[in-house]
Amino acid sequence: MIEDAERLRQGQQITWVSVVVNVLLTAMQIVVGLLAHSQSLIADAMHTLSDVVADVFVLFANRKGAEAADAEHPYGHARYETLASLVLGLLLSITGIGILVAAAGRLQNLASLPPVGIAALWAACATLIGKEGLFRYMLVVARRLRSSMLMANAWHARADALSSLVVAAGIGGSLLGFGFADAVAAIIVGAMIVKAGAGFAWDAISELIDTGLSAEEVRRIRQTLEDAPGVLGLHDLRTRRMAHHVLVDAHIQVSPRVSVSEGHLIGERARQRLLQEHPEVLDVLVHVDVEDDMLSNLPATELPERAMLLHHLRQMLGEDLPHFERTTLHYLGNRVEAEVTLPPEMMQDPARIVRVEQRLAQCLPGDAWFSTVSLNCRIAPK
Repeated sequence: MIEDAERLRQGQQITWVSVVVNVLLTAMQIVVGLLAHSQSLIADAMHTLSDVVADVFVLFANRKGAEAADAEHPYGHARYETLASLVLGLLLSITGIGILVAAAGRLQNLASLPPVGIAALWAACATLIGKEGLFRYMLVVARRLRSSMLMANAWHARADALSSLVVAAGIGGSLLGFGFADAVAAIIVGAMIVKAGAGFAWDAISELIDTGLSAEEVRRIRQTLEDAPGVLGLHDLRTRRMAHHVLVDAHIQVSPRVSVSEGHLIGERARQRLLQEHPEVLDVLVHVDVEDDMLSNLPATELPERAMLLHHLRQMLGEDLPHFERTTLHYLGNRVEAEVTLPPEMMQDPARIVRVEQRLAQCLPGDAWFSTVSLNCRIAPK
């Protein structure tokens, strides 16, 4: 798992490379476009210049997203990358639409297209090579960092390469006398760019509205939690993405007879197991249950509180047991099971215990809250 500091460094490095390449290409396109009288090359220069603006935005989002969690952002600032992916996806779509509109205009005015010089073709080819090389370099780093924002920016570079291909094809067609070639190629490429941009924007929107992980990813997370020692079952598993991270909420089921501390330990070990085996998981919220509460007809919160249950229990036990040392309550199956620890002196009066047991045998069958009450005598220390 790449640390956040290293992610920031590599993300900043790749974006600065993109800024330098785009500035150099923009300058070349403008100069050659003016000298060779190529309007399409100048337009492509403006497109490349817009990439510089996008790169600056990525630099900001990458640095902001790497900031540590604070009181206002307890899960960190990674969603800045998601927002950047959304903006870049929209820019990509707008770029494609612009190419489509420009291509339609060229188809309607083929006769009025001005002749261009051969230098424009070489400049367009150089731009194509530079953009394609930048795309491949950025794509490798984006995949290694698992950054949707850098991935979107990489494909933005590919869109620029395709638009440069359109320019090269248009210039080449003009030199050969086929003015329509530029417009036809632009329409095809423009549609591809719109599709890619819409895909990135939709992925970012899906993340912002907390869409869960794929079925296969959820299955692997579920398997890891179910295999944890002490976990008897798993339900209400929820997942969501936050940039390159994943957040998980899960309800695990443990034995109803373990102590609170042991149940907590089982849950914490299951949490650590998931974090170790799935590096993409940033945080796990584990809720410990003693039964599958998704199948419960009556929520445990509708049962009386402990004080009321103990008062009712004392009434059931009667005068033969005015007090008891400790009571453990188990909320199971929409009812309560009680384990009552009796004082040591009760061992010396078996008749009292028999009377209490007879009283319980009469009261329990119709009781609204208790399903069972077990009596345990504590042995006095020697």
